[in-house]
Amino acid sequence: MSASARVVLAVALVALVTPHASGQTADPALIAKAKGIHERVIALDTHNDINPRDFTKARNYTQRLDNQVNLPKMEEGGLDASFFIVYVGQGPLTQAGYDKAYVEAIEKFDAIHRLTKEIAPGRIGLALTAADVRSLAKSGRKVALIGVENAYAVGTDLSRIKAFHDRGGRYMSLAHNGHSQFADSNTGERDGKWLHNGLSDLGRQAIAEMNRWGIMVDISHPSKQANLQAIALSKAPVIASHSAARALANHSRNLDDEQLLALKANGGVVQTVAFDGYVKIKPPDSPERAAALAKARAGMPPGGPGEMTDAARTQFRARVAEVDKQLPPAPMATVADFVNHIDYIVKTIGIDHVGISSDFDGGGGVAGWNGADETFNVTLELVTRGYTEEQIGKLWSGNLLRVMADVERVAKEIQAGKR
Repeated sequence: MSASARVVLAVALVALVTPHASGQTADPALIAKAKGIHERVIALDTHNDINPRDFTKARNYTQRLDNQVNLPKMEEGGLDASFFIVYVGQGPLTQAGYDKAYVEAIEKFDAIHRLTKEIAPGRIGLALTAADVRSLAKSGRKVALIGVENAYAVGTDLSRIKAFHDRGGRYMSLAHNGHSQFADSNTGERDGKWLHNGLSDLGRQAIAEMNRWGIMVDISHPSKQANLQAIALSKAPVIASHSAARALANHSRNLDDEQLLALKANGGVVQTVAFDGYVKIKPPDSPERAAALAKARAGMPPGGPGEMTDAARTQFRARVAEVDKQLPPAPMATVADFVNHIDYIVKTIGIDHVGISSDFDGGGGVAGWNGADETFNVTLELVTRGYTEEQIGKLWSGNLLRVMADVERVAKEIQAGKR
């Protein structure tokens, strides 16, 4: 089946099963309108985690794997571009820890290059600039970009920032879940413990290096104080690669209005994330369910199920499914709940500062957009709410590409001694 035929099939299925904010099934004319818009815009998701085991000759993204993002699912749902993520977990602030993380990071860089250079160069290409994204999408190929989640792997050697840029990294966060050598994490809010009260001196130097080489500063995981300091320091617009609105879901991973307004003043963009737990805060699990889930998750790697072997992941999912059967969870957030966050952020800081992300294969997903194959549903929800094609184009990629181009320009000016 051709890519266009898959999208047509997906649209037909959406017409049958997708409820919207009104509670009604979408009108066929509205679906047709949304389909046309979805085919014309560049749908770009800024956060999809990867596992190098899915980038081998025997097992790779040309196959419809059981993960949330691969080429068949991108083609089925009309997802045109994806930032594949070089993620490393937070470890000890030691040279041995940094070096171990660096090896893990390079393995993920190499996996992405292998996909675009050896495994499927005719179906997906690596974009290094905003212009590359547009030209690759125009050619009919899918677009891969690279984001770095957690600068921990840089260690204390800031030359690794340029090395990451040379390997294709185009955004980087200074911390993940746990304080790094560069910045405090949002997790300090939960733990009540801080390491730097925002950025460290090394973190400030890192931002200067990222500006110099053209890597977008990502504020999605650091603490509020670190984020406000980073925004103030950066000579280029920043991004939040996968964050939602704290006013709608009070989670430390989400951005409050003060951070949103600071990002707007900086010229940046918030890539609103469709992560169930960040979109809608659920009531706490019962003690029985919490205990059962803890038992089911025993031994899970820090990076989640995506880092498990096929057999281990299958067993893990079976254990969780059994828990859900015996002790059902609260209902999953929906595409409508997710777009509520887009609506809120648009109203707060304007249409020019909002984008879209999923955090697929890293825990992300909501009912209705729980894989790349369901990407059209987001566009349909936006059309249902009255967003225009121009606005949808900005949300899906235009705003992010504008920031990316600005960061490229600032880097050239710094390198030329003009800043």
